[in-house]
Amino acid sequence: MESKNTIAVFESKQIRRHYDEKTEVWYFSVIDIVEALTGSANPRDYWFKMKLRVKTEDGFELSTICRQLKLKAGDGKMRMTDVATVEGIFRIIQSIPSPKAEPFKQWLAKVGYERVQEIQDPSLSMARARENWQKMGRSEKWIQQRMTGQETRNKLTDYWKESGVKEQDEFALLTNIIHQEWSGVTVKQHKNLKGLKSQNLRDHMSEAELIFTALAELSTRQIAETDKAKGVKQNAVAGKKGGKIAKDARVALEQKTGKKVVTGENFLPPKKENKKLKDNDEK
Repeated sequence: MESKNTIAVFESKQIRRHYDEKTEVWYFSVIDIVEALTGSANPRDYWFKMKLRVKTEDGFELSTICRQLKLKAGDGKMRMTDVATVEGIFRIIQSIPSPKAEPFKQWLAKVGYERVQEIQDPSLSMARARENWQKMGRSEKWIQQRMTGQETRNKLTDYWKESGVKEQDEFALLTNIIHQEWSGVTVKQHKNLKGLKSQNLRDHMSEAELIFTALAELSTRQIAETDKAKGVKQNAVAGKKGGKIAKDARVALEQKTGKKVVTGENFLPPKKENKKLKDNDEK
């Protein structure tokens, strides 16, 4: 069964989703939706208590309209989590008192329909990604670099698929090898440096970080193609070589400018506590 895990954005909140290519059905993370609609600091606990409440009040078990799938968690690992189809999410939303419920329903129906359109015309996917990044306040220059990097990434993963690399865990392993080689830190360490949890690391990279990531992945693919790399081990060797090319370029740039390429800078909104402290200092 072919599948695709992606991120959708509702009012700056990331919603993990899984698309089943065979059945053409979207599955959305229930926990992410609970957090987006309620603003709960502990959405898992909210979901647990909500299931008990609905069962007590209505005699209906919300778990029956859910299933569990592996989605990427905040620590970068694939973990089992409750998901539901668009129809199931509509039923769940009925039990969540939130002023965002109606706009979320409209958004949910829209993103579900858009995936079908994207299968027929893949260019629509990138167009919608550009629109989301614009809404997040990214510059056109950053967006162009992000899209170029994504195209480079897609060509690499296509090669991995053709050369016998399995998706998810093995993709993550190879990606980490390349990333650590060029940047000097693992993907997880890079996310921690930027203060990220479930957010996509590349969506919070600087222009320079995107460029060096793309250089590392482009070099890796071309080396793998030249060496006719097969399987995880041979592609890992290509990944080390490709990552080193980008590392050498990074080190050379840092020596010339005196500035680090890998930094903790991100596009996260400022924390409310920090804003309050700043406001108090200005008074």
